[in-house]
Amino acid sequence: MVKVRPFAALRPPRKLVEAVTAPPYDVLSSEEAERIAGPESLLHITKPEIDFHCSVAENDPRAYDKAVENFKLWQQRGWLVRDPKPYYYVYAQTMGERTQYGIVLCANTEDYMQGRIKKHELTRKDKEDDRMVHIRIQSANIEPVFFAFKENAALEGVIARAAAGVPEYRFTDENDFRHEFWVVDDPAEIETVTHAFTTEVDALYVADGHHRTAAAARVGEERKAQNPAHTGEEEYNYFMAVCFPDSQLKILDYNRVVKDLNGLSQEEFMAALENDFTVETKGPEIYHPTGLHNFSMYLGGEWYSLTAKPGRYDDSDPIGVLDVTILSNLVLDAILGIKDLRTSDRIDFVGGIRGLEELSRRVDSGEMKLAFALWPVSMKQLTDIADSGMIMPPKTTWFEPKLRSGLAIHTF
Repeated sequence: MVKVRPFAALRPPRKLVEAVTAPPYDVLSSEEAERIAGPESLLHITKPEIDFHCSVAENDPRAYDKAVENFKLWQQRGWLVRDPKPYYYVYAQTMGERTQYGIVLCANTEDYMQGRIKKHELTRKDKEDDRMVHIRIQSANIEPVFFAFKENAALEGVIARAAAGVPEYRFTDENDFRHEFWVVDDPAEIETVTHAFTTEVDALYVADGHHRTAAAARVGEERKAQNPAHTGEEEYNYFMAVCFPDSQLKILDYNRVVKDLNGLSQEEFMAALENDFTVETKGPEIYHPTGLHNFSMYLGGEWYSLTAKPGRYDDSDPIGVLDVTILSNLVLDAILGIKDLRTSDRIDFVGGIRGLEELSRRVDSGEMKLAFALWPVSMKQLTDIADSGMIMPPKTTWFEPKLRSGLAIHTF
């Protein structure tokens, strides 16, 4: 089972919540962050290079120092205020007609180290190291990570009871997503949450935030090594997460755009595709994949349907059956010569929230040569793969809405 605890969050006053909260650090470029950041925005803490008009790199020591300075200032100015006691919180996000409800809590670093917090992606050390610096210098988890847990009646009961009340915060962001936030301060409800996780939930699944999770666990190990009186109950053994029932989550498609045809003519490329796919021309109107193993491709002003032929993939292999694996093996690697999706500069990735119009736009602009749209993976595929200890190919899952940063901050 997993270990969780409530925490006394730093939070913005209700009247400032829209001004303080911000998109996650990794969905904005430095330039985009500078354009949208108001004077109270958390972006001055999570992307402090904007205070230098982006003239310094995000990992420059001056940027890190500015992050520490700003975090202190936001507290001194009353833009972030600490709750009087440790609480849990309920956070709801609404996109269109769909709402997902999560519990904001502190997860345990040892659970991550021991595999009870399960991952489905590999991380890059450079990105982990950058997040470690932010956590280390602030002694805080400024931004939450996004976890899933398998359905649990007791926890969903707490969520439902909290959401029946008046929210502490309720606002709509720049993407027209609604955010609502409740404080769970009743001692009996707090105990229900703690008891349910520690006796009934055998694993948490990292949905989004692999680098922040790994960085928090590494900082916890650092503090443990530095403390000869370590007991395991110190606050540095915990980090902030929002945990959603897996049944409420939906994974969006995560699509690919490619710069060139690897020296092939369009005719040669199309002929190579026909070895492994049934190829149909769909014309200039956007074509969406219709199901597993069907892909849409945009090339030369035309959309195509690509359906992988039987025998070209292994339905009994949890990784081999994924459409990202099929596309990577049969097209990106075998035909286009893109061997490593993490390092190649010939490929880029586009979250499904941007729509397939973004794929055709990038190709029509001349920036890219072709694009592929994929059928999204399911939450069951994600949890099955994580349970098996396997790792998905890079850029497989895209979750939306993203967690809003600044609704709560955990310090240690």
